[in-house]
Amino acid sequence: MLSLLKFQNVLEQLLSQSQQKTYLLAVSGGVDSMVLADLFQVSGFNFHIAHINYHLRNEDSNLDQKLVSDFCEKHKIPFHLYEVSENDNQPENSIQNWARELRYRFFREIQDQENLEFLVTAHHLSDQLETFIINLSKASGIRGLSGIPKNENRIIRPLLDFSKEEIYDFANQNQIKFREDKSNQKTDYLRNKIRHNIVPELEKINPDFLNNFSKSINYINQAKDFIIESVDNKIKILKINSSENQVVIDKGKFSEESELIRYEILKRFGFTDENEMQKVLTAQTGSSFFNSGFQLIINRNELIFEEKLEIRSEDLEEVILEIIDNEIVIPENIKKEIQEFGNCFWKIDQSKVQLPLKLRKKQEGDVFFPIGMIGKKKISKFFKDEKLSILAKQKIWLLCDADEQILGVLPFRQDGRFSSDNSETELTLKV
Repeated sequence: MLSLLKFQNVLEQLLSQSQQKTYLLAVSGGVDSMVLADLFQVSGFNFHIAHINYHLRNEDSNLDQKLVSDFCEKHKIPFHLYEVSENDNQPENSIQNWARELRYRFFREIQDQENLEFLVTAHHLSDQLETFIINLSKASGIRGLSGIPKNENRIIRPLLDFSKEEIYDFANQNQIKFREDKSNQKTDYLRNKIRHNIVPELEKINPDFLNNFSKSINYINQAKDFIIESVDNKIKILKINSSENQVVIDKGKFSEESELIRYEILKRFGFTDENEMQKVLTAQTGSSFFNSGFQLIINRNELIFEEKLEIRSEDLEEVILEIIDNEIVIPENIKKEIQEFGNCFWKIDQSKVQLPLKLRKKQEGDVFFPIGMIGKKKISKFFKDEKLSILAKQKIWLLCDADEQILGVLPFRQDGRFSSDNSETELTLKV
């Protein structure tokens, strides 16, 4: 049961209380964040509150803002407001990802301006369960299954051990005002479907399911810590040499390790797609893989991980792409090269493609099915119709999947077979 003492004990375990801490609380006006704000206020901590009005729910959004601002005014708490406007370029799809990026950017700006050490969010045990189920469906590895971290990157979540029902009970017992977001009752988003359709069924099977899950997630986190330590030791054993920006690993010994260890080592260097592992093991000398932070070069019996290497696109024939929050990430200098020919925003149905996705140059016999046209078309004929010069043709990248299906010619035309009209299986690419 949530209580002031239990909350303070959790916070003390998360952070050393030997010196004064400063906090920024993300408060929406819902029961979770209003209980969090009350707990901090009653505890006498040094904190500010930040609220974002997305103006997505008309007058309800304004009433949420008023509740939070009134609470701050009553208790003399510094209040920071961001109101979303037309200048924020709200997308038609992926609103959740866009909103998340916007709010965390706003929070970090306030932390820097006000010298506030920790960002505090009101994620709770029920959120943890929903996240676990989502990550389980994505085969996200031990880190994904360990759920939402309680303390990471100066973000702390002291309510993660408490259920939604415990938070409601605390609010009612202490007469804490809060507002319900009616959109949470809809099942448009995957998280809401899990919340309203899957979790209740699990609790029917075992009424103590959530408490047992809480114990299990703690065991998984302990296992994660053990695996991280084991991976660190394995890297030391497999490492041939290293420098400030480079680590060289013995490819032969790497291939002899268990699938879990291989996956976790690659993930340590930012390669998160499990399909990449087999490609790394079978890739020929000279092959390269890229993500936002590292380049992996295959050199005979060596795996060379180079940090923040500038990618020279003219030297590449193929680039493996990373996917973050359902967005396909293209290396910045390749993106600039593509933008010489224009911009695009594509929606790709993940259920129709085989990961990992990649960029490659044209090959003899390549064909695709241009969106808006009937039938297939040779890439060479498409280039001719676009009146591209010989030099321009050499710069054009094709987006492909692991089965060599061509998903489009960047930035000119997407393949209509793989376009998406389903937000749940949608990947986006923006250039």
